Amino acid sequence: MSERVIPLIDQRLVSVPARIPQIGTTPIGRVGDQLGRPLRDLRISVTDRCNFRCSYCMPKDIFDKDYPYLPHSSLLTFEEITRVARQFVAHGVQKIRLTGGEPLLRKNLEILIEQLAALRTVEGQPLDITLTTNGSLLARKALALKAAGLQRVTVSLDGLDDTIFRAMNDVDFPVADVLDGIAAAQAAGLGPIKVNMVVKRGTNDHEILPMARHFKGTGIVLRFIEYMDVGATNGWRMDEVLPSAEVVQRIHRELPLVQLGASAPGETAERWGYADGSGEIGVISSVTQAFCSDCNRARLSTEGQLYLCLFASQGHDLRHLIRGDATDEQLASAIAAIWQGRGDRYSELRASLPPEAGAGTRRVEMSYIGG
Repeated sequence: MSERVIPLIDQRLVSVPARIPQIGTTPIGRVGDQLGRPLRDLRISVTDRCNFRCSYCMPKDIFDKDYPYLPHSSLLTFEEITRVARQFVAHGVQKIRLTGGEPLLRKNLEILIEQLAALRTVEGQPLDITLTTNGSLLARKALALKAAGLQRVTVSLDGLDDTIFRAMNDVDFPVADVLDGIAAAQAAGLGPIKVNMVVKRGTNDHEILPMARHFKGTGIVLRFIEYMDVGATNGWRMDEVLPSAEVVQRIHRELPLVQLGASAPGETAERWGYADGSGEIGVISSVTQAFCSDCNRARLSTEGQLYLCLFASQGHDLRHLIRGDATDEQLASAIAAIWQGRGDRYSELRASLPPEAGAGTRRVEMSYIGG
């Protein structure tokens, strides 16, 4: 067997310089892309590092002790992140999600949260400030995050069986510590809390019902995510995808469900409520049921690369404008021009392509821009 060599560092550098258009765009609280989709949701990665080595995201054989993480000088400072976020908000962003890697590994993250929480939408309302975490550091940080202005957290948890969970995170981290973090977040008022479970057929799909039983009636929304073909390192295969429809069927047979309507435009999760009124679950059908048509999300990497799709093959370099002499007006115009040129709809197109069509395609890693 030949050794697998994937030059990931090159993938991070595949970007085009963001340009200031000759005719500027004055922010009016709404900007549409080529398909008429507005910009409403900004996901900001604050670090490319993580203390887990989940096989579907940061497999240990690639992200080992010699992996060249970004140097600290390349990362946007909190002030730079807040400055660029302010321009996105001027164009209509209402929600900011902090991601990673594992965002709680970024030192003094509470300072950034305080800065972002001070921003206001074009209607003068506070932003929805959220964070996605693996939960490993949540127990010790939950109160400080809430005090800084964080409103909600989403915790990634791929099973309750400790042996399975330790194997999936591949660093022997106990599930009990993540559950303690969820409890601490709930006690701190960081809610409603969502728990995301990536379902991989043959690996953890037997944990679907135990997870549903555990979180039913707790006020925590459990969401099941189809195993996705993000990046180039997770060895994704279609036969390891468990369709969301089957997830719903498995739960419904034991815990009857009724379908609920979407809670917000562009929502990725299909909502199902327990028939007895004791809460709800969500399913994110990122492979079997594309939701590109109303996707309103942009993603900013930790070093200032703007990505228009989770499955993008290149980003748009905003850092050279942020650290150059561009004014806020010019930065806002550059962001508008990038979004107006957006036509990404990878998941819709994937469904019409043969399985081998994506082989060898180099896409940005989830660990770099967050989920």
